[in-house]
Amino acid sequence: MSGEETHGEQGSGLESEPRIAVSRLNWAGRPSEAVEVADRLLAELSDPREILGVQLGKLSTLLNADRLRECPAVIDAAWTLIQGHDARAADVGEFHALAAFFAYREGSLERCITDLVRGAQALEAVPLDISALRPWLSMAVTYSYVGFHRHAVAAHQHAEHIGRLGTDWDRVHAAHPEIRVRQAVYLDQCGETAAAKAILGDLVHRLGPDGLIPVEVPYLGYAMARFAALGGRVEGDVRRLLSLNHEHFPEAAELHRLGLAALAIAQGRPQDALELLRNGQTVHSRLGAAEVPRLRALVHVAEGDYAAAYAADREVAYLLAHGAERVYDLFVDGITARLNFDELRRRYADEAQTDPLTGLPNRRYLERHVAQFAESNTHGVLGVADVDGFKQVNTVHGHLVGDEVLQQIAAILSRTLRSDDFLARYGGDEFVIVLPGAAMDEAREIASRMAAAVAANDWSDLAPGTPVTLTMGLAALEGQDPQEAFRTADLLMLEAKRSHGTQA
Repeated sequence: MSGEETHGEQGSGLESEPRIAVSRLNWAGRPSEAVEVADRLLAELSDPREILGVQLGKLSTLLNADRLRECPAVIDAAWTLIQGHDARAADVGEFHALAAFFAYREGSLERCITDLVRGAQALEAVPLDISALRPWLSMAVTYSYVGFHRHAVAAHQHAEHIGRLGTDWDRVHAAHPEIRVRQAVYLDQCGETAAAKAILGDLVHRLGPDGLIPVEVPYLGYAMARFAALGGRVEGDVRRLLSLNHEHFPEAAELHRLGLAALAIAQGRPQDALELLRNGQTVHSRLGAAEVPRLRALVHVAEGDYAAAYAADREVAYLLAHGAERVYDLFVDGITARLNFDELRRRYADEAQTDPLTGLPNRRYLERHVAQFAESNTHGVLGVADVDGFKQVNTVHGHLVGDEVLQQIAAILSRTLRSDDFLARYGGDEFVIVLPGAAMDEAREIASRMAAAVAANDWSDLAPGTPVTLTMGLAALEGQDPQEAFRTADLLMLEAKRSHGTQA
C-alpha cells in the first residue's frame, strides 16, 4: 500500500526506530530484506508497542509485495498484541486499515468494510497530531482502493491537515495524489468527465515530483497522462515520471503501462494504445476494475469507431454496477446479521452465562440447562456439532475471520431450531443442542437441516476458498447421565468426521 511507505532518512519522529528500519526497506523496494529485518527485530524487542509497530510495518511490506499468504499470521499476531496491551488508538486504526486492504485483496468485501468501520472509529478518537498521519493515510488509501472515494478524500484531508502541522517531509508524505487520481478516473468512468478533468488538472498544476515520496511520483505521471487523454495540456517528461520505480512496485508497473496507453491516446496513436491495453488486468487494478475498458473506449472515440466505444463503455457500466450490487447485498446481509445477534442477546441476557462472541449461552449455562432437563425426566436428544475444516479457516484467513464464521454459524443454527430447542457454544468451534421431546428420527432430521443450512450459506465472501460445513453426533438424553450422553454424541460426531474424511 502506498499509504504505508516510510519516511526514509527524513522521518519526523512519526514512528519508532524499529518501525522505520522496516519501512525504509519497504519504501526502497526491498521487501524480502524488510521482512527479514522485521523478523529479527520481533525476536529482539520486548516493548509491546514497538513490537506492534514492527508487525504493522511487516504487514504493510507483505501487502506491497503481494505476499498475501503470509498476512494472516501477522494479522493474528498484531491483533493479539492489540487485545493484550494498551495499544494506541492510532495503531489500532492503522491495523484495521491494513487488515481491510488484505480482506479486499482476498475477495471479502464484508470483512473489508467491517475493518474500515472499526479503523475509522478508532481514529476518530485520536487528536489530529503527527502520530495519526500514517494511520489516516492508510485509511485513505484503503478507502480509495476499495472504491469509497468520498470517505477516501475525507480521510486524506485529515492527513493533509496533519502534514501541514508537521515538517516539510510530513507535508511531502501527506500529498498522496493516488487518492485523487482514483477518484478522478472513477468519476470519468461514471460519465462525470468534466469533474474528473478538473481534479486531474488540479493535481497536474499544483504538484511536482519533488514534493512527493518516490512511490507516489508515478501517480502524478498517470494524472498527467490521463489529463492529456481527456484533452488537457501537460508539460514535463511524463514518461520519466511513469517509469520511476515500476520495476519494484506492482502498482507502479501497472501505472506505467496504462499511463503509456493514455499518452498514446493523447498523441493520436490508437493502435499503440490498444496494444498496451491488451490483456489488461481488471480484477485487482489499483485504478479500479473499469479503467482498462474506459481507456479502450477513449481509444475508439479517437478513432471514430463509436460502436466499439459504446461496447467498451457498456463494459465499464457493467463493472461499476456489479461493484455497487455487492455493496447493496452486503448492506442487507449486514442488517440481517445484526438483527440475528441482537435477538440472541435478548434471548440470553445474562452476560455471565452468555458467550460474548456469538451471543449464545456459554458452557456454564449449558451445564445448568442440561442438569435441569435431566431432573425433569423429559425425553429428548442432545447433539454435539463441530465445524469441519475450521483450523484451515484460521490458517488461511486468520482468527478474526474465524470469529466471524462462528458468529454466522450461531445465527444460522438458531434460525433452524424449533422454538423450545436449546443451543449453546461449548467452546472453540463446537456447539451443543438440546432437543426436548424429540425422538431420534426427528432429531436426525433437525440435525440434517442444520448441516444443510450451514453448507448452503454463501461463505465465498467471508472465507473464500475454504468451504464451511458442520458435522453432528446425537445421543438420547433419557435413561443416561447427561455427561455420558455428551460423550456418546461427541464420539459419534468424531466417527462421522472420520467416515466423511473431514477434519476438525
